[in-house]
Order: sequence, then C-alpha cells, then structure tokens
Amino acid sequence: MTDEDTALLTRIAQALERLAPPPPPPTDLAAADAFVWQAERGRLEPVPTVNRVALRLLQGIAQQREILLGNTRRFAAGLPANNALLWGARGMGKSSLVKAVHAEVLAERRHAVALVEIHREDIPTLPRLLDEARGSRRRFILFCDDLSFDGRDSHYKSLKAVLEGGIEGRPDNVVFYATSNRRHLMPRDMIENERSTAINPSEAVEEKVSLSDRFGLWLGFHNCDQDTFFAMVEGYAAAYGLAVPAEQLQAESGEWSMTRGARSGRVAWQYIQDLAGRLGRALAVAD
Repeated sequence: MTDEDTALLTRIAQALERLAPPPPPPTDLAAADAFVWQAERGRLEPVPTVNRVALRLLQGIAQQREILLGNTRRFAAGLPANNALLWGARGMGKSSLVKAVHAEVLAERRHAVALVEIHREDIPTLPRLLDEARGSRRRFILFCDDLSFDGRDSHYKSLKAVLEGGIEGRPDNVVFYATSNRRHLMPRDMIENERSTAINPSEAVEEKVSLSDRFGLWLGFHNCDQDTFFAMVEGYAAAYGLAVPAEQLQAESGEWSMTRGARSGRVAWQYIQDLAGRLGRALAVAD
C-alpha cells in the first residue's frame, strides 16, 4: 500500500466519523421514576407518565395486593426482597397491580424505587440492563409483562442465570417482577413433550420448570365471581363520578360480561369506558 493509499483511507475514515451520529448521552436515572429498556440502543428511556390504575380500585385481589405491597415496601427501604411472579387468569389485574404498588410506594417514599419495563423479546439483553442498574444508587423493579416461553425459545436460560445463577448474581438494588398466564412460564404441552421424549424425563422437566422457582413470591390470580365483578364496576363508577344507580350498573355490566364470556377487572374497565362514553363523561378520577 502506497502513502497515497494510506492518506486516502485516512481521509475516508475521518469523513465517516464526521458523518456518524454522536453517541447518545448517558441516561439520567434520577430524571424519572419509570423507564423502558430500549435494548437496541442499550439505554433506559424515561417515561414521564405511567398508565396505571389507583391501588384502591383493584378489587378481588386483596391478599395478592398486601403481599406484593409489603415486598415492595421492604425493597424500597433497602431491605431484602424477593423476585415476584404474578400468574393466572387474564384481565385480573396482574400488571395493573405491579404499577399501582409502585405508585403507592412512591407516594410513601419519593423517588425510592424506579420501575423499568423490559419486553419479553429483550430478555437476552438483561445482563446489559443489570450492568446499567448495578452502577446506580437507585433501586429498580425490572418488570416484564406477559412473560412466557415456547418450545423453541431458549431465552428462559438467560433469565434463570440473571435471577439467581450468574457469577455476579442479581444486584442488591434490583428485583424482577413478571406477569404470566402460566404458572411455570411454559405451556403444559411443552413440559409434557419434554417428559415423553427425554432420556431422563424428570431431569428434563426440572430444567424447564425450575425457572419459576427463581421467583420467591408466586401470586396466583383467578377468575372472579359475580359479586366481585359488580364491586369492581361500582368502584370504578364511584371513582370516576359516574352517577348511575347500582341496579342499572349491575344489569348492564352483567350483560356486558356475558357478551365477552368472562368476568374480570379488564372487562369491568371496558364496560366503564363504554358507560362513560355514552354519558359523555371524561374518565378523570373524582376527588
């Protein structure tokens, strides 16, 4: 290579450097109380306003609420706390409870803990996220909504290592909360297939289901009965100032739930949205 070639390549490299965008500034972890992990950019994106429901409006899950609230309060106070798996029926307030508990703890201890949402497909990047959190003085709840794995998905191994088994271990300033429709995070047919095809069925199944054992708290959510469903509807109506007689609320919401084939907190909220629309009312929480 001649000196002219070297000089030309140097000019090209310098031009490319000038054209390349500057690296993003480091995230100010004190700028917000909630973030979304942007895996492709390797940074935490602040969330100014979290889409959440007030804790007092979540009906039919009193025991789960108290357990998760107590665990989160201890964590915010700098005490040991468990990872939590909220599993069970759809629409019964699993993700709503995580966000509502976070808000409740923040009301008691300002900026005590940040909520960080990580998407299921970004689980393999968890070690990078933990490196980001490990160097901070803040405490973080890493939150993955609707977590599950299928038969061809090996991401669960990454999560197992991060939760307990890695050399560095989980930082003291981090806990992991996840919601799932499945208690063991994997479909039953996947577990049964492992049992039927493996050389050592018991060991194969243990490998699959041991992920859920990494969660110290298992909080089950089940379909609600009619009385609880009506309590949800009436609680929402009172909170949002929708002055409708209880008999009408029960009749309409009962019919609404029948058309959906389910009774849950989500169905109750969808009815309330429909009711508020028909009444021409915005859904702002009444004082």
